[in-house]
Amino acid sequence: MASVTSLSDSVQQHLASALSATLPEAAGADPLLRRSDRADFQANGILALAKKAKANPRELATQVVSRVVAGDVIKDVEVSGPGFLNITIADGAITENLAARYADETGRLGVPYAGHPGTTVIDYAQPNVAKEMHVGHLRSAVIGDAVVQLLEFTGENVVRRHHIGDWGTQFGMLIQYLDEHPHELDHKDAQVTGEEAMSNLDRLYKAARGKFDSDEEFKTRARRRVVDLQAGDPQTLAMWQKFVDESKIYFFSVFEKLDMEIQDPDIVGESGYNDMLADTCRMLEESGVAVRSEGALCVFFEDVKGPDGKPVPLIVQKSDGGYGYAATDLSAIRDRVFNLKASTLLYVVDARQALHFKMVFETARRAGWLNDDVKAHQLAFGTVLGKDGKPFKTRAGETVKLQDLLDEAVERATAVVREKAEKVGLTEQEITENGRYVGIGAVKYADLSTSAVRDYKFDLDQMVSLNGDTSVYLQYAYARVQSILRKAGEARPAAHPELELAPAERALGLHLDQFAETVLEVAADYEPHKLAAYLYQLASLLTTFYDQCPVLKADTAEQVENRLFLVDLTARTLHRGMALLGIRTPEKL
Repeated sequence: MASVTSLSDSVQQHLASALSATLPEAAGADPLLRRSDRADFQANGILALAKKAKANPRELATQVVSRVVAGDVIKDVEVSGPGFLNITIADGAITENLAARYADETGRLGVPYAGHPGTTVIDYAQPNVAKEMHVGHLRSAVIGDAVVQLLEFTGENVVRRHHIGDWGTQFGMLIQYLDEHPHELDHKDAQVTGEEAMSNLDRLYKAARGKFDSDEEFKTRARRRVVDLQAGDPQTLAMWQKFVDESKIYFFSVFEKLDMEIQDPDIVGESGYNDMLADTCRMLEESGVAVRSEGALCVFFEDVKGPDGKPVPLIVQKSDGGYGYAATDLSAIRDRVFNLKASTLLYVVDARQALHFKMVFETARRAGWLNDDVKAHQLAFGTVLGKDGKPFKTRAGETVKLQDLLDEAVERATAVVREKAEKVGLTEQEITENGRYVGIGAVKYADLSTSAVRDYKFDLDQMVSLNGDTSVYLQYAYARVQSILRKAGEARPAAHPELELAPAERALGLHLDQFAETVLEVAADYEPHKLAAYLYQLASLLTTFYDQCPVLKADTAEQVENRLFLVDLTARTLHRGMALLGIRTPEKL
């Protein structure tokens, strides 16, 4: 089905025609239309046009109003203040627009695809092999997944990349210990849970670290193993692969708990770029982008200086010949641009790495790998804080394990769901399932409803509350509509454009019309918090509508049908919007 033209676009077209008819030189000018408390929309663009044309703004506004075609879409336009236009939409236009969105059989609610789609490679959810995922991994995974959903929904070709930490000197110690204790990761054909896999890795890591710190001969053997690993020794690589495979069992269990789909081919860790590192360094040195300094291969920047005022370089290759993170990141850029044909590279990475990525991107630009047609962007995110406003830690001062945090969220949410279970007739299976959806949704929404770059406080009590700006409030609004639809009997949702709308119906309808432009804007700017804000306002308007406009007890059969249509479209919009944030909407709650 074709996309639905929004009411704001229709009004914009009417105003643009009236403007160019009044002032031919204003053809193509932006009327600066926005939602308003004083009318449905307000246009402020005439003030700037009048100044440019040396005309009286209020007189110009009056002339424009006389040329606005009122009728099907615009009910009334009046001049306000020094030359603002206050525009009221016809009730029938609101209902007809929403009816077109409701009739969209694709489930897109009339949302168009973005123009000129490209290929975005998005780097997110970056855990480390043989290490427990902690609360710091939460934001990269949740924000990245939401942006993937949004970009794909708007028509972008998206390539996921999970740049896991699967390489480095620490593997020499682990591999050597496994070589000397070969059955530590044997499963004897038994299925291993993610928790068991992490327990195996944690036990092995502690034992290897203890041996490394206390046994000089073992330390020497472990360091030799690093050389074997980097040289591609088959036996050493086979043991390294055991750590990667064991870690993936754990990773996938955590991502499944987060209700995120991650495919094995999308996981391309640091090791995936090993074969490119030497070429990357050679290309940078031959082109003069990087230079040798005290034996290391470095890229210098005039605007990046240390406390002593001296330039701080990006070190691509160390003086001992080893490669740093920069070499890997630059090789990944080459792969993503030239092999994956990316037009946009998006990195969902901690804000504290901003300087590193600024230097990496600038290096890639100097090398010609990034340009006007291929751009790189760091979607930086802030820190998860405890209720005290300090970085989130356990009472013992340790970093909070992600799995523990998610389990507690589900436990708290299940208790909330159970309290209302009898009233809505939930089975034990539904209580368990909804507890999971509510708990994980609460964690995701708390993260996504905050601008990514800002820190936020992790407060489970608030997250699972039915009141306030929480996912539970939105999920409850959706479930409430489903309850009304189940109680509707033979009455069915149907649009009646001939009906006059109450103020709460108009407010709800006009907000529903904004869903398409909100989604496109959010996807273009990588700002899922704006979609969360839109959905919260939608649920709030729905609450006001309930209070002021009886649905099943409306005055006429036509009014019942029209209000059922309004709440059903609201529920569909909540369902679609929440899905784009990676959050489920239970039918009963």
